[in-house]
Formats: sequence, structure tokens, C-alpha cells
Amino acid sequence: MDTTVQKLYELWCEKATGDADLVNELASIKGDSDGIYDRFYRDLEFGTGGLRGVIGAGTYRMNIYTVRKATQGLANYLMSSGSKQPKVAIAYDSRIKSDVFAKEAANVLSANGIKVYIYPELMPTPMLSFAVRDLKCDAGIVITASHNPAKYNGYKVYGSDGCQITLEVAEKVLAAIEKVDIFNDVRSTCYDCAVGAGLIEYISQDVIERYLDCVAQQSVHPELCAKSGLKVLYTPLCGSGNKPVRAILDKIGIKDVTVVKEQEMPDGNFTTCPYPNPEIREALAVGLETCKSVKPDLLLATDPDCDRVGIAVKDGDDYVLFTGNEVGAMLLEYICRERTRMGTMPQRPVAVKTIVTTQIASEIAKEYGVEIRNVLTGFKFIGEQIGFLERDGEQDRYIFGFEESYGYLAGSYVRDKDAVVGSMLICEMAAFYKSQGSSLLQARREMYEKYGVYHHSQVSFTCEGASGMERMQEIMTSLRTQTPKEIAGLKVTAFSDYKASESVDFVTGKKSAIDLPKSDVLEFDLENGASAIIRPSGTEPKIKIYYTTKGTTMDEACELEARINEDFTQILGF
Repeated sequence: MDTTVQKLYELWCEKATGDADLVNELASIKGDSDGIYDRFYRDLEFGTGGLRGVIGAGTYRMNIYTVRKATQGLANYLMSSGSKQPKVAIAYDSRIKSDVFAKEAANVLSANGIKVYIYPELMPTPMLSFAVRDLKCDAGIVITASHNPAKYNGYKVYGSDGCQITLEVAEKVLAAIEKVDIFNDVRSTCYDCAVGAGLIEYISQDVIERYLDCVAQQSVHPELCAKSGLKVLYTPLCGSGNKPVRAILDKIGIKDVTVVKEQEMPDGNFTTCPYPNPEIREALAVGLETCKSVKPDLLLATDPDCDRVGIAVKDGDDYVLFTGNEVGAMLLEYICRERTRMGTMPQRPVAVKTIVTTQIASEIAKEYGVEIRNVLTGFKFIGEQIGFLERDGEQDRYIFGFEESYGYLAGSYVRDKDAVVGSMLICEMAAFYKSQGSSLLQARREMYEKYGVYHHSQVSFTCEGASGMERMQEIMTSLRTQTPKEIAGLKVTAFSDYKASESVDFVTGKKSAIDLPKSDVLEFDLENGASAIIRPSGTEPKIKIYYTTKGTTMDEACELEARINEDFTQILGF
């Protein structure tokens, strides 16, 4: 084993005594060269998403020491940026040690003379974005690993605009972090002492109420829900959405709400939903079972940090899951149609989606005269577009933004996806169609009849550890240097490399520039309106592929997607 790694392990055994769990873990891997190497062969990567990793001991794990080091780097960056006393807001979710990491971050910031505002209990990620703007902070931190399994936690950093920090800022923060010695350069203080001195202040209920008021203002038909008779079953998947989602549904008049008892309270082990991702059917299993007795019109499920929401809709005696693409497209059409009909649509309205999100959104936008903006994967890029509009005094032009991974946002009050407003609008939309003698199922069917049947799917392959990172890079390099000209018998008509900022039309040979930030993303446009987009995840040890197919029926589109996936998987070597 590398002697540098061994020495680092020994240093941690000597110095990392502030957490009994770490002490025990370090002792348990003594003599285990593979275990030591995997924990110490590198640092957790700090990117635009901040940190994310397995909880445990070592430089390549989430623990109080990696959190302290990152926070000291952030503090150094903020103190050098010109503000006399920077202010930072902090939130955290239900994950293992989220509250501990949040307090450790607060201790480091306050020891550096930085004012900290922290929520007194777990809160959704979008409420951190709101607090940054509402309290006029210079930055924000949220401790979460979103929808990842229980062994993960993370540390996301937000700028003063309420968006996750840009690549440029992330690089500056990373440079500051890299100068920090994890044991010798970190300043920290007593949490209770800092609270007593006013350096750490709890975020008040007034801020929470202002947030809920802003969410409620995004309602299209505020008078509708109270008389709709809509029956809702809700699961927060043991996360942070329980209180705010129930509060907003009550606020708009939806009173018949049942909460899945097994998943109501915070549980960082996610005992009843090992993969607490509303994109995955297994995460909704307990809720779907509860549907049999409650018989709701709609099942809502929010992920642990409550920035994504999934749904299942009553279909006879069964319940059908909708995809994020379907829900986002339906919400876009509902907002466009009803706001146009009511005369509340702004002049030159704008909707924003990511490049891997359904193309049916472009057809809907065209129908209602809405400008559609395509951005890179990551909701921060949608938030960035809202910021551009705000800069020009035109934030009211923004009507809706969404991504295929169940993230939605109406309104400019936050700059991140928000499952609280998503839950509200989904319930309102369901109530609207119910009041019309229709349903979400019927509305989806009519949308496909009008705009065409689009099928979207995502496939991911886990590539953990050092070898996994290397394999992902090898795959991306191979696709760039040996670009396939055909997939599943369909010709590749265009190839776009978002890292090289160039797109090539294989039919004409013409090259064109891509006017988006550089990103490690490759897109293959195929015949018949199909496409495949591949990228390494920025937050998980996975490589992700997004497929789009179009057909006259859903069966036809699904069959084509299956053929493309089978062939492309072989090309990738999985």
C-alpha cells in the first residue's frame, strides 16, 4: 500500500478523536490495506454541488473533519471577498449526522467571526435557498445527500442569489479549502457559547411563514382546492417535508390528507425505504400499500430534503406512477393554459428545462407562445436563468422550470427545485381536473394525443471507488474518440460534446458552437426523433444515460427505447 496513505491513516488515528464512531471505525480497519486505501486515497471532491460521500472515517468520507475543513475554506473565501461580517444560513435534513454536521459548520463559521442563521429543526433544501435571500446572506449551506441511500451525506453551498454556487465560485472555494490543514488550520468554537454571544441565531418562524406565503402565491386557482373534495395520501419518506408540505396543503384548503405513518417521522436509516428516491417505485411501496385502505385520489412522495416529489394516481382499483417528465409537462401545460385563459400570463413568458428533460415541453411552449430555455443538467442552471431575468427587472416573465428527475419550481422566491410548491401545484392540478369531471390520467392521455407520445427513460451504472472513477472517464474518452455512427440500427444524425462546446451534424458535416457552460456531457441525436445523452453524475458514483423515443403509441416508443438501450449498453461495455 502507498506509504503516504498509510501515514495519513496513522495521523487520523492520532488526531481524529472527536467522534467515537470514527475512532471505532479507524480501529476496525487496522491492517486492512484495501479499507484504508479506499478511505484515504483521495479527498472528497468539492464541486458546484459541494461535497457528497459515504459517512465514515477518512479524507474520502463525510465526517466532522471533512465538514470542518470545507467550512474553514468557505469562511476564508468569504472573509477575503470584502464583506466586514459575512452572513451564512444553514439547513439540514433527516440524514445520519446531518444535525451534527450542521452544528460543526456553524461552529467553524462563528469562530471566524461570521454570523450564522440556522434552522432550529430539519428543513427542506428550498427553504435554505429562501432563507439566504430573505435574510440577505452571503452564502448558504445545506447538509443533505438528497435521495441517496442512508450511508451517504453531503454538504451543498449556495451563493447570495440563493442558487448553488457556480463553477467559478466553486473553484475559488476549493482553492481556499486545499490550503487548509484538516487538523491544524480549522478554527472552531462552542456551539452554545456562540448562540449565547449572538454569533449563531436560530431562523425564526416568521421566515418560515414568509416562505409558505410565497409558495401559496404560485397557485393558479387558489379558490379551487377547498371545494374539490380531493383526497391525498402523503409520505415524506422519513425526511424533512412532513411539516411544510402538510402546512401548504392545509393553507390552500386541502384538508383530507393522510400521512403514511411508517414514514412520517425523520429516520436517517430510511428503514422502510432503503432508496428514498421518489423516482423509484420501491421507495413508494409502503405508500402504495397504504393506498389500498385509504383509497386516495393521489399519492404524493417527497424525498428526504424535500426538493423532489413523485406521484401515483388512482386508476380504478390500482395506482399508476407518473414520471417526472410527465408531471412537469402536465404542470407546464396547466399553468400555460389556465393563466392564458384567466389573463394572468405575463408578457413574453419564459419556461426553463434541462437538456435531458422531455422535448414535449417545447411543443407545449410553442402552443402558448412561451419562450423555452434549455440549460445544462442541474437545477442551479434553471435558477441562474431566473437570476438573469431578475437582473433585467423581468423576473415576472418566469412561469415554470422543471427537470426530468422530479424537480419543479414556479415563482422566483427560491432558486432551487421545490417539492413544497411542486406538491401544492400537483394537488391543485388534480383538484382542477376532478372539478372538470376529468382526472390526471385523462389529462395525460389528452396531452399525448395533442403533442405526440414521448417516452423517456434513465439508466445508470454504479462505478464506486477509484477504479469506478477511472472507468467512467475511460468510457467518456472512448465515446469521444470512437464516436458510434449507428445505435440499434438508427443512424446518429448529430453528435454534441458539451465539454468541447461543439455539435456536429453528421448529415451535413456542419459544426456549430454550444453556448452553454462546459460540462462532461455527450449527446447522440438519432433518426426518428430519438436521442441518447450520457454524463457522469456530479453527486453520485454513477454514469447516467438518458433516452428519448417518440412513437404513435407508448408501446411503440418503449420498444424502440429498449432496443436503443440494449445496443448502447453493449457499446459502453456494461
